[in-house]
Amino acid sequence: MSQEEQRQFLTDFIAHSPTSFHAAARACELLKQAGYKVEDEAQPFDASPGGHVVVRDGAFIAWYIPPSAKPGACIVGAHTDSPAFKLKPQPQFTTADGYNQLAVEVYGGMMPNSWLNRELGVAGRITDRTGKSHLVRTDTVAFLPQLAIHLDRSAGNKLELDRQKHLQPILQEEDILAVVAKEAGIAKQDIVGHDLLTYPTEGPRVFGGDYLASARQDNLLSTAAGLHALLDLEDSNHVAILACFDHEEVGSQSRSGACGPFLESVLNRIIGSETVEVREQFMAQTTCLSADVAHAVHPNYSEKHDPQHHPVFGGGPVLKLNAAQHYSTDSVGQAIFAAAAAEAGQPTQVFVSNNSSPCGSTIAPLTATRLGITTVDIGQPILSMHSAREVSFLPDFEATSAVMAAYLAS
Repeated sequence: MSQEEQRQFLTDFIAHSPTSFHAAARACELLKQAGYKVEDEAQPFDASPGGHVVVRDGAFIAWYIPPSAKPGACIVGAHTDSPAFKLKPQPQFTTADGYNQLAVEVYGGMMPNSWLNRELGVAGRITDRTGKSHLVRTDTVAFLPQLAIHLDRSAGNKLELDRQKHLQPILQEEDILAVVAKEAGIAKQDIVGHDLLTYPTEGPRVFGGDYLASARQDNLLSTAAGLHALLDLEDSNHVAILACFDHEEVGSQSRSGACGPFLESVLNRIIGSETVEVREQFMAQTTCLSADVAHAVHPNYSEKHDPQHHPVFGGGPVLKLNAAQHYSTDSVGQAIFAAAAAEAGQPTQVFVSNNSSPCGSTIAPLTATRLGITTVDIGQPILSMHSAREVSFLPDFEATSAVMAAYLAS
């Protein structure tokens, strides 16, 4: 793809992916258009060379088997979910003043203030009485207004938001379940369960030539970069895999999360009914680049970063390290990443936390622990991480995808 096509690929993917369910479905559709075979977990997997993909809820795993594959796999890992408001089982209520409001829980480690004064849609999955699931997405149906400064003078310097009292969006529609039922083409009374979340309806926007402002860049940037790399792959020496999990923002402990058996199950089915010795040899030659976004240094808060490690826009993908193993990179992983970056001809940079500002974590330690494989933490630098509108630098996306492509082909 040209640079313009690659950027369009990214913004289109984000625009089509207001929730993890939509991201997995969109990735599957793009892979299917490229000739990948969609596998059904309830049926035997096709073991023939070529591209394959399987979707589990809001997660997906895609893999390419070369005609003459060496033992082992090269895995790019990422996640499809982002902080949001998740609708409660009884998804709305009416106040004494006559307002309809969404009843929501906070999903993930969001920055609540960034969701104020934004137009919100509702998207996700509903399941009907037959057990069939439907993807749904509304346009703007709600908003979360901030209290006027005249009614809280202290808010100009310090804003405190109670998650139960202050973060229930005002609903424009009278009946949100009726709205999503109509979207799915079913009756409201046929909905027996829902996994619905809010999303900012303002779409991705490129500004200043190379900057991208959008919701859900953590971690659709990595998902899209890995997807682009896999779709561009012409051949590989090992099985090339893209594994994008759900529920990373809440701990990954689910059947579609990195703590679950999804990736291990797919790997077992790729290896086939071989002996334990053959399977262990395969796993010993398997590695993973775990791609999640990284903290670009904020010029107004540069002291929050380690003095010797300041990732910046334009510096390329970031190698992430942490002594407490919140990131799983070791020296062996550093060599894997360096080789892929050199092959792709891309610059790289390093992130390690300031000792006074402990870092978060990723799917990498979970993957390394569950599978016993060398796992490397990398990511594209962004600003405003976990806010409702994050900012990235597009040349870093292109560089990250190029490094992923070189790694998958190795």
